[in-house]
Amino acid sequence: QVRLVESGGGLVQAGGSLRLSCAASGASGRTFSTYVMGWFRQAPGKERELILTISATGATSVYVDTVKGRFTISRDNAKNTVYLQMNSLKPEDTAVYLCAARPVYSGWTYWGQGTQVTVSS
Repeated sequence: QVRLVESGGGLVQAGGSLRLSCAASGASGRTFSTYVMGWFRQAPGKERELILTISATGATSVYVDTVKGRFTISRDNAKNTVYLQMNSLKPEDTAVYLCAARPVYSGWTYWGQGTQVTVSS
């Protein structure tokens, strides 16, 4: 069983930056390195949306146009950790941010509990 724990959320002013971390445990380093990792967010009253993913080889994909050029995803397989660097934050980025993991040919299997990000204007 893989456990994901996010950290790094908080309150930040518009224009500021945050870096979220998602640490995986319960999986060997080799297993973690094969997972596709993703960051999702869910704002109040809205559906959960997939923001970015990173493959086992480090290829990244962005799924939300409004974060392009501002958010980046990265991973450190030696630390079983994936990161979300968020720059130029806007009030509309306020949400609970969750990380998730999936084997390559499966759906999102493992989820973190989420971390709150609040951007004040």
